[in-house]
Amino acid sequence: MTTGNPTAPASADSIQRTIDGLAARNVEAFLVESREAALAKIQDLVPEGSEVFVNTSETLDTIGYTGYMHGNDKYVNLHDQMMAQPDPAAQREFRRKTTTADYFVGSVQAIAETGEIVIASSSGSQIGAYSYGARRVILVAGTQKICPTLAEAEARTRGWTLERHDRWLENRGVAPTPIGKYLVMEHEPVAGRISMVLVTESLGW
Repeated sequence: MTTGNPTAPASADSIQRTIDGLAARNVEAFLVESREAALAKIQDLVPEGSEVFVNTSETLDTIGYTGYMHGNDKYVNLHDQMMAQPDPAAQREFRRKTTTADYFVGSVQAIAETGEIVIASSSGSQIGAYSYGARRVILVAGTQKICPTLAEAEARTRGWTLERHDRWLENRGVAPTPIGKYLVMEHEPVAGRISMVLVTESLGW
């Protein structure tokens, strides 16, 4: 079971331990102080002209990156191309191809101070990109998702995060979905492949 307030941003000491823990696992972390700064940081990390897939994310919606990318012809926007496919089957087939995007931007469910990153998904559509397929992965998370240990990060994911996600679906008239795929990222072998933008605000779940 997680402890403390699950919506409260982490302390400065906790954030520094997390940055150090991520670095030890070959994930470069950037700390920013606001959602506006987070948006600017992603824009800095993803060069114009790049092939980009923006994963569905409450966090990316909140900081304005989803809206910034929609219809933006400065990038090769794979999400827009996917949504332009004529039917759900064609969209699913196109979605498979996005896992090898040059840049794949998304979020996560929890981060341990020891550097492990926890991702849960109903479909698993982002798992392949995060773990191997995408050339560069940019992850964005509010520091309220930081937990002292991996066990607490997993408990947050299976508890608080899942409950919030189910309520979010219910509010949209959609039945709750179980966790279909689950990933713990423990070490990235390719230096510079994964970047984590940590925001000192409570963003997403």
